[in-house]
Amino acid sequence: MMYNPQLETFICVVDSGSFSKAAEKLYITPPAVIKQINSLENSLEIKLFERTHRGLLLTDAGRSMYHRMQNM
Repeated sequence: MMYNPQLETFICVVDSGSFSKAAEKLYITPPAVIKQINSLENSLEIKLFERTHRGLLLTDAGRSMYHRMQNM
């Protein structure tokens, strides 16, 4: 499998629970994290996160993808 930085960002966002915390861990800006996640969602044509005023929630598709990535 080819390395994809968007997948690494996705995993980091899930593990961190927020775009900002993931950005700190990845040494990039929060807008860069958001851009990568949006790009990943667009390329896969699925929504991975529900963005709420309380934070991020994984969609069913996001949860499934996260579990698959953990098994790799």
